[in-house]
Amino acid sequence: MAIEAANDGVTCNAICPGWVLTPLVEQQINARAKAAGQTFEQAKNELVVEKQPMLTYTTPENIGALAVFLSGDSAATITGSAYSIDGGWTAQ
Repeated sequence: MAIEAANDGVTCNAICPGWVLTPLVEQQINARAKAAGQTFEQAKNELVVEKQPMLTYTTPENIGALAVFLSGDSAATITGSAYSIDGGWTAQ
């Protein structure tokens, strides 16, 4: 798509998230916390440390901000790229 539309004013990029703190993930964290007798915060930290070097979850707002940037004039010549927004998971 990126190559086919390169001169039509259309860009095509991929946003590749890691662990995103959504209601579904929060349910998983709550279940882990209950099973392990932990607080939500303890289970939340334990889960993310298993997956990625950065101990911060991506948020839907982070992903939205990246999408807005990629849709704007500043990214007019960015096309055909994949953007990991995964706290370093891919870099491991």
